[in-house]
Amino acid sequence: MKVIKDIEVGGERPFFESHDLRIENVTIVDGESGIKQCSNIEAVNCRFIGKYPFWHVDGSLIENCYFAPGSRSAIWYSDDMLMRNTVIDAPKLFREMKNLTLENVTINDADETFWNIDGLTIKNVTLREGTYPFMGSKNIEVDGLNSESKYVFQYVKNVVIRNAKITTKDAFWETENVTIIDSELNGEYLGWHSKNLKLVNCRITGTQPLCYAHGLVLENCTFGDDADLAFEYSTLDASIKGHVRSIKNPTSGVINVDSVGEVILDENISQPADCVINVANKK
Repeated sequence: MKVIKDIEVGGERPFFESHDLRIENVTIVDGESGIKQCSNIEAVNCRFIGKYPFWHVDGSLIENCYFAPGSRSAIWYSDDMLMRNTVIDAPKLFREMKNLTLENVTINDADETFWNIDGLTIKNVTLREGTYPFMGSKNIEVDGLNSESKYVFQYVKNVVIRNAKITTKDAFWETENVTIIDSELNGEYLGWHSKNLKLVNCRITGTQPLCYAHGLVLENCTFGDDADLAFEYSTLDASIKGHVRSIKNPTSGVINVDSVGEVILDENISQPADCVINVANKK
């Protein structure tokens, strides 16, 4: 493997069509497409300043690097990538990729990041700012995520998330086959129009959670006091610890809950309208 170190480069495509290359302590300044149409690339202790630094790269390691705000849309169409211990201040990273792994990464502008990824593994990642991260991605494994971005995980499929704190709104809309374990989910309108969404040992806050959900499962979950009007038009099997402020017009299934402030069943309920609500501590 060829090694290039301790230089600053710029202009158009300085490493175009490079293969079996390791760059160390390299800065790619203003310009475009620094590493394009490449394979088997390692970047360690590098800084990326210009636009589109990694496009069409097959097989790469990015470690202890920094992506400046100007490196927007930095990594697209690049399969089999491992990124570790890296800070990203640029939006619109990671698009149209397969087999992407991130470990100990902070993304400070997560706007439109992780779109249409097939095979995403995340461990100890922080997301800040931005909208619609993870849009349309599938086959995702997460262990350790702290996200403050808006509208996360919409239209995703085949996802397992553990040890996450997600503060947002409209999270997990129109998802399919998603399991969330030991996590905190804060924000209104959680999980609408989802299919086979499963929450285990989760804390849920925000108004109108889990409506229009099909095949919803909750195991040993708790709700904040602001999580009202839950489960409208949903089919579910739920086991809830503690108190729920209000439940409205669930379509079908079973809800076991310690206590509930109000159950609303009115003329707008959808058929078969046969959800069984078992309240352990009735007043």
